[in-house]
Amino acid sequence: MMTPQSVRPVRTAIVGLGFGAEFIPIHQRHPHAELVAICQRSQDKLDEIGTAYGVERRYHSYTDLLKDKEIDAVHINSPIPDHAAMSIAALEAGKHVMCTVPMATTVDDCKRIVELSAKNGLKYMMAETVVYAREFLYIKQMADAGELGKIQFVQASHQQDMDGWPNYWPGLPPMHYATHCVGPCLALERKDAEEVSCFGSGRIREELIKHYGSPFAIESAHVKLRDSDVVARVIRSLFDTARQYRESFDVYGSKKSFEWQLVEGEEPVVHTAKLPEPEIPRRVPVPDFARLLPEPIQRFTTGGVYDADDHQHLSFTQGGGHGGSHPHLVHEFVTAIVEGRDPYPNAKQSANWTCTGILAHESALNGGAIMKLPEWSFSS
Repeated sequence: MMTPQSVRPVRTAIVGLGFGAEFIPIHQRHPHAELVAICQRSQDKLDEIGTAYGVERRYHSYTDLLKDKEIDAVHINSPIPDHAAMSIAALEAGKHVMCTVPMATTVDDCKRIVELSAKNGLKYMMAETVVYAREFLYIKQMADAGELGKIQFVQASHQQDMDGWPNYWPGLPPMHYATHCVGPCLALERKDAEEVSCFGSGRIREELIKHYGSPFAIESAHVKLRDSDVVARVIRSLFDTARQYRESFDVYGSKKSFEWQLVEGEEPVVHTAKLPEPEIPRRVPVPDFARLLPEPIQRFTTGGVYDADDHQHLSFTQGGGHGGSHPHLVHEFVTAIVEGRDPYPNAKQSANWTCTGILAHESALNGGAIMKLPEWSFSS
């Protein structure tokens, strides 16, 4: 375990300053991290953000950043098509990596990241927000305490209207961005996905289909968990489906079940077995879990980095702040490096979650064919 008085801070760099800017003060204030550099293609934005947060080392070339021997780790917040290449380049350059979701868009790229992480003795963590959101932490606390009893079934949904988002988003296959659904289903009992079957439903506009050749408005999959009798269901939509933004996770146990709130502003519902029928469901307030974090970054579970709401990144405001997960992600990544342990999720787990979505879309294109997850993605 780490000894706070003696460890050298992890010297980090943030790559991508749209969503990535939300994490700057978290890295700056974490007691075991030192934010030494930022990277952004636009020199104007690089200088604007660097000046605002007092970051003097600024790179508009990612290649140059990776040559900086004083940087231990990179936190990648680039567009989805760049995740794999940038993660691979960083691991080849000897840097630890935390990358926003998904890990990659091909199974082969996921495998390469897993191999490099192991070969070079470096930490890789996919920054999956839902498994550090306050609702998930609440459910995990219930499960670990035995309150749920035997877990019988889990399901998750992520529905979001991506019209108006830039470049690579139009027509993106829903399951290529599935980790917000897959992650909690596997993380609750720390299981891997073993196989997946998925069906596509409905049809999006023709101008969207042409980008990826994916016609489906909604993709829904069943996932068999390895070494478990539990099956998970995940549902994704990105276009032409009327729904308020929702990331949700439901768990059905023999003693209690948890159902995520249907709309923003409500409280989730806990169902308790064997009570009189009207008393079975009850609304429950979900507490914040800032207490699990070092004091200097606790405040970031309930707010973004900007004072004015109109300056916060859309992914933060539309997603309700990602359930207060941002400081938990940084804390897990940094302390894993300091303590010499794997972060959660590590490279194999990140690959398993990501490949579940990639193979689910392949299944949908093939009429629901069962797709087996590669053995190299199993964490045990």
